[in-house]
Amino acid sequence: MSLRPMIEARKAVPTMEGAGVKLHRAFGFQDPEELDPFLLFDDFRNERPEDYLKGFPWHPHRGIETIAYVLSGTVEHGDSLGNTGTLGAGDVQWMTAGSGILHKEMPKGNANGQMHGFQLWGNLPASQKMTAPRYQDVRGSDIPEVVDDDGTRVRVVVGEFWGKRGPVDGIATDPQYLDISVPAGVRKTFRIDTYRRAFAYVFEGQAAFSDASAPTGVLLEKEVAGQEVNIRDMSGDRTLVRFGTGDEITVQAGPEGVRFLLISGAPIAEPVAWHGPIVMNTKEELRQAFRDLRNGTFIQPAH
Repeated sequence: MSLRPMIEARKAVPTMEGAGVKLHRAFGFQDPEELDPFLLFDDFRNERPEDYLKGFPWHPHRGIETIAYVLSGTVEHGDSLGNTGTLGAGDVQWMTAGSGILHKEMPKGNANGQMHGFQLWGNLPASQKMTAPRYQDVRGSDIPEVVDDDGTRVRVVVGEFWGKRGPVDGIATDPQYLDISVPAGVRKTFRIDTYRRAFAYVFEGQAAFSDASAPTGVLLEKEVAGQEVNIRDMSGDRTLVRFGTGDEITVQAGPEGVRFLLISGAPIAEPVAWHGPIVMNTKEELRQAFRDLRNGTFIQPAH
């Protein structure tokens, strides 16, 4: 076994997307090799309807997959193929844009006006850039959850973990998408296949992710369940943690526990030509995509 080193911990940055949705971006529109095969990750969490109700009106995608995971509130969606639906709390939508699709996503808050969810973009390899678009809408009740003896809870959205397999299938980059809750003071190790790139995103509580050379968090400041933990070394709300290579990570939960996403996938390692919501392999393919948008041939006819 080899512990993955923690390369970096950084805060998500406030930004605005769609028609005026305020959100926090953990990564995106930077170096596409950094977390290959993943391109972008947004945390859209608001308690003021005016910060999200304008939503994400009609916009195109080609060459990628978009993954929406809703924690509170709802997201109404529709597309150019005639699909419509609503994602509720705990639901996931894995959309393979493939050759091209136009869609819209309109968030609605819960009874208290709160909205919270995540948007992840995954790249597609050249061989699947122009595949037929498809949706996988998954209800929260269909996502398996595993509870360990120490109270650790893991929702398995995609991939296989602790003997459970997530309901999303047929994804090009063999991803694993886990929603993990670790109780206060618990120290936990999770296995990740060595060929995967991996990151964690903390969105509740605090945790220290151990480094390969020295366990971060076993320092002298605050005692948590018998262990002395330096709270300053802990990753808190809206923090992205990037890992190096290895086959496991270790996390020490803080005094209020921690909840985080642990996401990994097989790198594609291909050239990336990227502009806005369209990601291809070459600049000419990118130019062709925008020509298709202009002349009305972006959506491929059904076979």
